[in-house]
Amino acid sequence: MKGETQPPRNANSHLEQDICIHIFTVSSAMVGVCLTVIGLIRVVITLGTADTLADDLLAADALLFLVSCLLSYWALRSRGLRRMHRLEKIADGIFIVAMIGMVVVCALITYTISVPAPR
Repeated sequence: MKGETQPPRNANSHLEQDICIHIFTVSSAMVGVCLTVIGLIRVVITLGTADTLADDLLAADALLFLVSCLLSYWALRSRGLRRMHRLEKIADGIFIVAMIGMVVVCALITYTISVPAPR
């Protein structure tokens, strides 16, 4: 692309690449965590002890983590410094939103399981 050259290998560039690597590894692990918890919630729902919206929210959360993972991978593969910065910021923002979503889902699970549903 025009105007984009090979980024210089300095300490700042190395730090940004480290951030991308961390987002990539953690968000891919969080996709696995979301899928595992969805499976556990489905077992609880099948046993009839609780009914919750948490598994649907976790599926959306897993997709956010996947998008963050793919964007950070794209940033790592990017040759242009500006494109890498832009992709990294987007991946970071989506990652933060997904983490907040994970906390909300955890609160929802805790509330649903600790407060029995009226019969």
